[in-house]
Amino acid sequence: MKIGSLSLVVAIFSVCGLPALAADAPASPWRLLDPANTLYMELEAGRVVIELAPQFAPNHVANIRALVRAKYFDQQRINRVQDNFVTQWGDPNFAGPLGEAKRTLPGEFTRPAQGLPFVALPDPDTYAPQTGFVDGFPAARDPATGEAWAVHCYGMIGVGRDNASDSGGGTELYAVNGHSPRQLDRNITLVGRVVQGMDLLATLPRGKGSMGFYENPSQHTVIKTVRVAADLPEAERIPLEAMRTDSPEFQKNIESRRNRRDEWYKVPAGRIEVCNVPLTVRRVRPR
Repeated sequence: MKIGSLSLVVAIFSVCGLPALAADAPASPWRLLDPANTLYMELEAGRVVIELAPQFAPNHVANIRALVRAKYFDQQRINRVQDNFVTQWGDPNFAGPLGEAKRTLPGEFTRPAQGLPFVALPDPDTYAPQTGFVDGFPAARDPATGEAWAVHCYGMIGVGRDNASDSGGGTELYAVNGHSPRQLDRNITLVGRVVQGMDLLATLPRGKGSMGFYENPSQHTVIKTVRVAADLPEAERIPLEAMRTDSPEFQKNIESRRNRRDEWYKVPAGRIEVCNVPLTVRRVRPR
């Protein structure tokens, strides 16, 4: 294994489901992240960048932006890290400022598939009649019901709730930190994905309490601030762009992952699962 090869490093990141940093992709299939739908969560260890998905959960995304602008998450804690499941932060009982936000909202578990630029995968899926991608987010749809929904892949951001489907609103969020818990699809509102800094969330110490909650508050990781990128001066933003999932280049990427021809692979799989397709993000190069 030639560990010095950049192409190999990118391949390893992609196979692991991480946002891979492309080396030589052309500029045309890329889109800039929308600052209005990008959050910066500042931890002592660095910045976590989250891309919001109003395509799937417009009410929750608007509510989360309102919570962020009210500084609801500032000085809150990461209070749960369950191995191979989720990293969770926020507290639904926290008496912090809500501003114009609501504490709870009706769940946005699915939406009409009509009107979405759905890029379908050719392979069958266990959890849905069809899977694919919408504007860079892993998704599924059911032609029989006309519904579509975002799916629980590594790095996806969901809204914590109690048993009632309208008991969450964004005051408590989690990021998937392990094998894709697809059984949660259509049971929880998904609002976005981590596009940079997932390592800061995935490598935190695991909680020893029930469901991975920390037993001692001293173990919590403090969230310094959360900000909407559009609210920051341009000099303080990270210029990131994502590969368009409706581009021919992305289709080629899907096929190359379905049928690996690298010398290392002896048996190409001939198919791929939605959470194993790399969703590539890179820093914008200076022009």
